[in-house]
Amino acid sequence: MSNEVRVPTLGESVTEATVATWFKKPGDTVAVDEMLCELETDKVTVEVPSPVAGTLSEIVAAEGETVGVDALLAMVSEGGAAEAPAAAAEAKPAKADDAGAAVDVMVPTLGESVTEATVSTWFKKVGDTVAQDEMLCELETDKVSVEVPSPAAGTLAEIVAAEGDTVDASAKLAVISSGSGAAASAPAAAPAPAAAAPAGGKDVEDAPSAKKAMAEAGLTRDQVTGTGRDGRVMKDDVAKALASTSSAAPAPTAAAPRAPSSADDASREERVKMTRLRQTIARRLKESQNTAAMLTTYNEVDMTEVMALRSEYKDLFLKKHGVKLGFMSFFTKACVHALNEVPEVNAEIDGTDVVYKNFVHMGIAAGTPTGLVVPVIRDADSMSFAGIEKAIAEKGARARDGKLSMAEMQGGTFTISNGGVYGSLMSSPILNPPQSGILGMHKIQDRPMAINGEVNIRPMMYLALSYDHRIVDGKGAVTFLVRVKEALEDPRRLLMDL
Repeated sequence: MSNEVRVPTLGESVTEATVATWFKKPGDTVAVDEMLCELETDKVTVEVPSPVAGTLSEIVAAEGETVGVDALLAMVSEGGAAEAPAAAAEAKPAKADDAGAAVDVMVPTLGESVTEATVSTWFKKVGDTVAQDEMLCELETDKVSVEVPSPAAGTLAEIVAAEGDTVDASAKLAVISSGSGAAASAPAAAPAPAAAAPAGGKDVEDAPSAKKAMAEAGLTRDQVTGTGRDGRVMKDDVAKALASTSSAAPAPTAAAPRAPSSADDASREERVKMTRLRQTIARRLKESQNTAAMLTTYNEVDMTEVMALRSEYKDLFLKKHGVKLGFMSFFTKACVHALNEVPEVNAEIDGTDVVYKNFVHMGIAAGTPTGLVVPVIRDADSMSFAGIEKAIAEKGARARDGKLSMAEMQGGTFTISNGGVYGSLMSSPILNPPQSGILGMHKIQDRPMAINGEVNIRPMMYLALSYDHRIVDGKGAVTFLVRVKEALEDPRRLLMDL
């Protein structure tokens, strides 16, 4: 029986996509929900899974073709067709009589629009015994770290993707020899590491990408210093070896503008490749500056009333709701209040259209050991103080642990960034595209203020609103910030929607 594979729903206002990559070819065996191909739209990348287990019998839309929603992409034959000779060569290794079964370790689901990851760390080495669900390695994507568990108990027979390798969403990472004969099958399945022996004499398998780069560059193994685990050569090591080789030549281009002034300085430098998360942060921030007409307006808020209210009710709040009452719920409520009056700050530009959001998905910027992420609290405009505080606490903990999914960081309509927790007194936050506004909170600091003709010491905070001037006028931006200020200086206004 043949099953049709069609273009899935691509999202609001998206009517067509381009077939970017086919992961399978006709005759290949496929499992149910295994990724067959990848589509690219104007905004996102969409992976298309197989609806059934069987054999990919026909590809209708080739790579590079433009297809509409519900267009036919391919045909998958299910049932006995999966055992056809053409597919048998691609199937997972069959069970051996005495050696147990070989089980492939595949890249897990990485999240919407994430098509590749980098193998950051292997916790096990070839020959190690592993338990089912024991962590084998860690992958790093643009946004999060993903741990890969063992699908079966047995022996790690082969590592296909070494540390530093970039793998796609359907790649094989390793092979586990399961069953009673697992240990016996490991040496046969593992690649021969003789060619990768470092100077210390210990056999170590170099990264496949590094071996390929060495071959292309004409370098031998002893010309490259490995910095990976146990001295294995990584792809970056080959690049460094090439750079040092070229710098030894008298070519005038060898000295880059950033080169150190002396060899002594060079010996004290440390070059570390940017993580994928840091690369994504850099790219998106620069895209924001290049795309939006970004402008920042400032104001200040007297935090006396909020601090007094929080001090009065924090113990009762904690007792009833099981979460601490912080300042973020007040700011979230104040921003929701202001966004209702100035809806363009909660809108985004899509081509020549302005898309107004009749809801508030609040992004809360959170610093983590690996970089800044922005988890999203959905429908914050309909949440209570307690609901907001619980959501912020839960998302913040998941962010610090690197457990946020892609879905939890998408769809935000406005963002709040609190640089005050690090001591920032004043800054201009950068927009989180495609959003049109971001509020920057800062340090609360006692300052002398003129109150009713007298000088009083008050806890003051500077506020900054960065906005996209293409759709938000100066009047709207200033009005938004004034409404936030008024709501915080007299929190009773929030109760009465004033």
